[in-house]
Amino acid sequence: MYIIERASFLRIWLELFRVYPAQAEYVKAYNKNVIEKNLRAERNVVKSKRGHQSYLLYTSEHTMIQIWRITAEQTKQIELPQDTDLNVITRQLPDGFYSTFRTYGQGTRVIGLKAHLQRLYGPVRSPQVSELTLRKQLGLLLKDYSNEARVRMIMTKQGELYVAIEALKQWPNEIYEKGVKVETVELTRTDPRLKSTRFIGESESERKHIVQKGIFEALIVKNGKILEGLTSNFFYVLRPACPVPSGPGRGTWDAGTGERSEAQSKDSIQEKSSAPRSSRFDYGIEEHNPSAPQENAGTSQREVLCTAQRDILLGVTRRTVIHLARGIGLEIVYEPLKRDQTQVAQEAFITSSSRGIVPVIQIDGEMVGEGSVGAITRQLSVAYEAYVLEKAERI
Repeated sequence: MYIIERASFLRIWLELFRVYPAQAEYVKAYNKNVIEKNLRAERNVVKSKRGHQSYLLYTSEHTMIQIWRITAEQTKQIELPQDTDLNVITRQLPDGFYSTFRTYGQGTRVIGLKAHLQRLYGPVRSPQVSELTLRKQLGLLLKDYSNEARVRMIMTKQGELYVAIEALKQWPNEIYEKGVKVETVELTRTDPRLKSTRFIGESESERKHIVQKGIFEALIVKNGKILEGLTSNFFYVLRPACPVPSGPGRGTWDAGTGERSEAQSKDSIQEKSSAPRSSRFDYGIEEHNPSAPQENAGTSQREVLCTAQRDILLGVTRRTVIHLARGIGLEIVYEPLKRDQTQVAQEAFITSSSRGIVPVIQIDGEMVGEGSVGAITRQLSVAYEAYVLEKAERI
C-alpha cells in the first residue's frame, strides 16, 4: 500500500478556475502489485487497424475522464495511475458493483435511473452514501458538462462510492443505419444478475480480441445458446412458421393461431418456476406481464420478438424495449437463440443504456436475415428514441 503525493499544481489550477465542486487529490492506491499489473496490461492494448470502423469497443485512445469519491461528508475528485477509459478506471478500484448510462436533457435526465441505482444498493449491505446524496452529487457534477455525458457509478462491496464521468461520444450513424457484426464466445458470469466489476477483468481478453478483429460486440454463449453481449442484451426476430429454437419437440410459431405448441408453453412455465435465487436482485424489472397486450396490432405478419430470460443481466434498456415491443403488438418469447440456428433469425439487435438499440446484421460471419437492418428493428428504434425524450427521469 502506498499513497501517491498530491498534485499541488492541479489544486492551484482548480482554485483559480473553480471548475469542480470539490478539492482534487490523489486517491490512495489500494495495491501496488494490482496497479502495476493493470499498467502492463494497458501497454499491451491492441490498437484498432486502419480501416476498422470508429465504433470499436475497446480503444487505447486517452479521453478526459473525471473521477470522484463520494462520501456522506464530501465529494473529492481523485486521480488514478491510469484513466484511459472507464474499464481501466474500474479495474483499479476494489471489487464491487457498477452501472453505466448516458444522460439526456443536457445532463439533467437519465432513463431508468432508479434501476441503475438499485444495481449498486441492492447487493451491498452497508452503503456509505444514501441514494438521495448520490442523486444530489450527480446533479452537481453534471452541471460542468455543457452537453451530454456518460456516467459510471461504482460501489465497492464495503460500500465505498465512486463516480466517473466523461463527455458522451456519439456513435456514428452508420452503426444504426447499416448494422454491426458480432461474434459468439464461451464465457461465464459468476452471477449474471449482478453487474460485478470483477467481470470487467474476466472478459478483458475477449474485449481486446474483438477490437483486433473489428467486431462490435461479443455474445456470451452457454450450453450452445446465445444469452447476451459482454456489455449488452441480445434480441432476435422470428416470422411466421419459423421454429422457436428451444430444442427438439418444442414446436413452431403458428401464424394462423398466434400460438406456440403446448410443449413449448410447458417449458416456459418450468423455466420461470426454476429461476435462480439471485433474481432477488432483479430490481423490480418485471419480465412477464400477463395483462400486457399479446396480440399483434401493429404488424401484418405477426412477428415474434425473442430474448433470453435466465442467466443474463436484466438490462434497463432491455426492459424498455420489451415494453415498447408489446406496445406495437409484438409477442415476446423468452427463448435464447441457439448458436447453430442463427439462420432462423430474420432480424437481430443488441441494447444498452449508452448505445440504445444497435442492429446486428452478422453473427459469427453468418448473415442475419437479408443482411440489413430489419423493419421491426427500425420501428423499435424510432419508438425508443421517442420514449427516452419523453420518459427520461430527472436526476
